[in-house]
Amino acid sequence: MSLAWTSKLVLATGLAFLPGSAWAEAVNISYLTHWSPETVALLENAAKEYSKTHPDVTVTVRAVPFGDLLTTLRSQSGGSDGATIGGIYDLWLPELARDKLVAPAPEAVAAEVKGAWPAGVVSAASVDGALYGIPNEIDVYALNYNKDLFKQAGIAAAPKTWDEFREAAKKLTKKDAGQQGFGMINSWAAGVVHPFASLLVSNGGELVADGKPVLDSKQAGETFEFYEGLIKDGSSDPSMATADANTTGPFLDNFVSGKTGMIIMANWWESALKTGMGDKFANIATAPIPVGPGGDKPHSISYSWMTVVNAKAGEAEQKAAWDFLAWLNGAKSGQNGASAMSDILMSMGILPSRSSDIEAHKDKLGTEFLAGYVSVLADARPFPVVPGGQEFSESLQQTLEALQFGQISAREAQAKAQADAISILERAAK
Repeated sequence: MSLAWTSKLVLATGLAFLPGSAWAEAVNISYLTHWSPETVALLENAAKEYSKTHPDVTVTVRAVPFGDLLTTLRSQSGGSDGATIGGIYDLWLPELARDKLVAPAPEAVAAEVKGAWPAGVVSAASVDGALYGIPNEIDVYALNYNKDLFKQAGIAAAPKTWDEFREAAKKLTKKDAGQQGFGMINSWAAGVVHPFASLLVSNGGELVADGKPVLDSKQAGETFEFYEGLIKDGSSDPSMATADANTTGPFLDNFVSGKTGMIIMANWWESALKTGMGDKFANIATAPIPVGPGGDKPHSISYSWMTVVNAKAGEAEQKAAWDFLAWLNGAKSGQNGASAMSDILMSMGILPSRSSDIEAHKDKLGTEFLAGYVSVLADARPFPVVPGGQEFSESLQQTLEALQFGQISAREAQAKAQADAISILERAAK
């Protein structure tokens, strides 16, 4: 059956883009995620909608904390009783594919994804040219700032350069009132590393080039020194920075309560801000990452997520899983030409990555908060997806935290980060 004919069949029946949707007997598949109970409920509702046209397929959703997600996937994917579907951070894909824990996408799914998603997103969901899942969310970073605190400090506009950033952070810092100018994150790998990396690429540097770490560059040295300066002059207080993947703890609390003037954070935390701030959320604005002395323009680090299928699951379960994912991410499952997956993501303030979903949600993506993130998509630099990437990220986290707490200097942090990265990536590549 040709892809063109399959597409016509999809439009005619409202089914997924895998040919065939009937099973000889009932099939039970499970979906493992890290989403909150409210978001899990939306996914469960989508699964019920799918079951109306696929009564032989039952989809069960299970959620674990983000910190347990990769461990759970690894520990359970070795057997057929593990989750059939998993939502993963693309950084994890190379090793999961290497260990044959995730299945390559069927030809029809791969063809649809390659035609409907941006090439960079497809690349991040692939290993050695083979697609291993369906991309969903894409996340970028921007400067978030409190407009009221800016007004009180006499700051007319968001800083565009590192020099302006330093000055704004100093003006926003009021130690006697327990107020910091810039909030860094600690205790959470991505939260620590991605803002640093966004400043690095906005200074013309990179984390990894051609598979090798380049944290020994001049641009990287300047970025470590920039962080050190913010700590030494008191503009950033590490005791106010503890967070986890749900942004709970002092980091969120201090920004929500007006004790932090600026942060660098991803678009997906819009829902946490709205919940914490209520009507005061209107006081938060976004702006591009300030540009360093070696940079040409603002750049954000970007990263994406995808859904994969357990390679150890039975043939019927794998087929049903791909069919459900094709429907969930297809242009006919959601509202007004959007996919059901994108509707779920947008409920959290997360940017969908399918091109038609961005068009379908353009009105909401044009809000003051999210427009600042959409504007940086074109110049975003993807976080390097390489074997050992998660360990590399966690190692850099520890080095940056040591710098935050004054345990090492910027020069020592740079040397340690580069040496550790070389060791980790060389070992993972074997």
